[in-house]
Amino acid sequence: MAFLRYCCLVFCCCCLLACQSAPATVPLELAPEGDIVQRALTYQLTQSQTRLSDQLQTSPPALAIRNIQVKQIEPIVVAGLPAYHLTGQYNVTLTLPRQTVTQQQNPFDIYLQRQSEGKSWRLLQRELSNDQGPQWKSYLIDID
Repeated sequence: MAFLRYCCLVFCCCCLLACQSAPATVPLELAPEGDIVQRALTYQLTQSQTRLSDQLQTSPPALAIRNIQVKQIEPIVVAGLPAYHLTGQYNVTLTLPRQTVTQQQNPFDIYLQRQSEGKSWRLLQRELSNDQGPQWKSYLIDID
């Protein structure tokens, strides 16, 4: 009798394990295209240049990002939605009031997430929290 109960218990456990959903996989085919990466980098760099310009009490420089080279794309899931961790490098030209500066091979490390309707992207920034693990802030990428 004990053996029969044990067999039923093992069978039920196997059935429950089989019913669990498979871990979510994020297809690379849906990774952001180059223009989305460029817009995300432009947004990120514009925000940091604006903060710096505010501190220096100057106007922010005009910038142009070119030659983006994505070196690695890592598909991940953030808050139940597909996201992509991208690393690589880019060139940027900053037009200042008295000079133009070009910086080459600037590294980048960004997270992008396609929204559930698939029509927009968000730039994710991870913030470490001592008590809850990583938290994410997100910013809408303007697609026009």
